[in-house]
This record gives sequence, C-alpha cells and structure tokens, in this order.
Amino acid sequence: MLLGEYEHTIDDKNRLTLPAKFRQAFGEGVVVTRGLDGCLFAYRGEDWGRLVESRLAPLDPFSKEARRMQRFLFSGATEAQLDGQGRVMIPAALIGHAKLGRDVVVAGVHDHLEIWDRATWKRELAEVEGSAEDVAERLAAKRD
Repeated sequence: MLLGEYEHTIDDKNRLTLPAKFRQAFGEGVVVTRGLDGCLFAYRGEDWGRLVESRLAPLDPFSKEARRMQRFLFSGATEAQLDGQGRVMIPAALIGHAKLGRDVVVAGVHDHLEIWDRATWKRELAEVEGSAEDVAERLAAKRD
C-alpha cells in the first residue's frame, strides 16, 4: 500500500526523484498519466492493469463520457523506468497539465501516487481537512 506525502523537486530535465520509500514498489516501472483535481497519477504496472480492466475497459465505447475518460487517461499516459537514482522523467505535456513547478509533493494514495505542485497541494489539503468530517458523514449515509 502506498502511503504518506513527501516534498520533492523536478529538475531541469523534467526528472522527478521518487521518495526512497516508493522506489522498490516501482522497480518494475511506472505509468504516469493525467490525474484528476489538478495532479498527475503514477501507477505500478500491475495496479494500472487492474484499473484498466476493472474501470476503463468495461466502459461503453458508444458513450461520449466513456470515450472522453478513456482519451483523458490513455492519451496522456506514459510508461517509464526509474533510472539508477530512482528518477522518472515526466513529459512536458503532463507537467503542463498539472501545472507543476519545480517544487512538488508526491502523495501515496492506496494503489497509486499523486504528484502535485506544492502550492496547489497545500490548498487542496486545506480544503480536504476543512471538509473531511462532512464528506465522511455523506459517504457513511450512502452505505445504509
């Protein structure tokens, strides 16, 4: 399970050093794609495969929303290997999508990582922390 948040930087060659805690988990490679809410998603190969098979492949290709979601995730996705220092190259288009500056936050979110611009992450976290109890209540009500 991928947990925790770590402050890192993207270098001048668009390389992000993954936190040491995550490097072994991504030793077989990484799939980086556009994320939701203004970040990037990074998956281990097997977790990306599970997402595709369970959530994306079953979508109806005759549904406009399904096609848009597939385009959003697949066309922005890139497969990469970590280099010897645990770095992954982030394509410029993905950096632009998430509006990443030099300073970023890498957050473990169960089966994937989220890569955020550090200032955007701070705003997102403040919003999440301010509404977590209300969201928990609404989610709990849906279980009934």
